[in-house]
Amino acid sequence: MTSDVYEFNGTEKDYRIIPDTAEKLARYGSLDDKSVLRLRLLAEELICMMPNLLSYGSGKFWAESEGNEYRLHLSVAIADKNNFDRNAVLSVSSTGKNAAAKGIINKICAAFEYMVEERAKLAKNDPYGFYMMSTPGGSESMAWSLLSYKEDVDGSSGEDKDEAWDELEKSIIAKLADDVIVGVLNGKADITVKKSF
Repeated sequence: MTSDVYEFNGTEKDYRIIPDTAEKLARYGSLDDKSVLRLRLLAEELICMMPNLLSYGSGKFWAESEGNEYRLHLSVAIADKNNFDRNAVLSVSSTGKNAAAKGIINKICAAFEYMVEERAKLAKNDPYGFYMMSTPGGSESMAWSLLSYKEDVDGSSGEDKDEAWDELEKSIIAKLADDVIVGVLNGKADITVKKSF
């Protein structure tokens, strides 16, 4: 089952409709109250990313289920595909690093920004689209996964590992979601939250 596609634009209405859409799908799938609340919380976590994502273009949200597997989707059509420079934005920072990339939600947004920037660099350096010819089907794609990030943190050591695990343990989305996948494909960026009940 797939919900209606909702076009969000950062208004107060978005903060009501997106969680309501997830909840309706969960209730339609006959999930228990605790599971309905969990899916709603995951949708609310996605809302935290919206202000960041809308700076790149217009966005859409929808939810879908297949059996006991649920997926929440945020998709942004990148308005200016060739003109994003993360380094120029970060140069304002005294360290030159993204100080906002603390916490899991901000790491997801940072992954999103990185992919948009990489796509912009490819397009800017190759105005004829030759880089797209080198990929199957003539499309470029990149992806980041929360599950893979957790595995990388688990395999690391030292102070960075402790800080990363602390962030994961405090994050609602990291605790509740089975995976969060950030991907860029053909000028469109998607965030998908997966949860099985």
